[in-house]
Amino acid sequence: MNSALFIAQRMTAVILAFAVAIHLVTIIYAAQHGLTAGHILQRTHGNLAFLALYSTFVIAAAIHGPIGLRNILREWLGWWGHRIDASLFAFALMLLALGLRAAYGVFVA
Repeated sequence: MNSALFIAQRMTAVILAFAVAIHLVTIIYAAQHGLTAGHILQRTHGNLAFLALYSTFVIAAAIHGPIGLRNILREWLGWWGHRIDASLFAFALMLLALGLRAAYGVFVA
């Protein structure tokens, strides 16, 4: 694997671990306090900290996932070449666009 991709995947893994931990703590808090989806949306509306956290989460996932998928396709299926890389880059852009749209949608909801 390209060393830059190796480093990018490891760095995004650290970011994802942090973001997932915060997300799980938030879910547990909401469940223990009986918060409904409506309550949660009220709390996230206009909350820049929420937008920053989930945007970072989305960016890290959009980088991390396709790199891992690329490795799986290469190692398990023997798929190589620029077409696979271009396809996974397009997939990363799609994840990024949809994820950021969702985070922004909850921010403005």
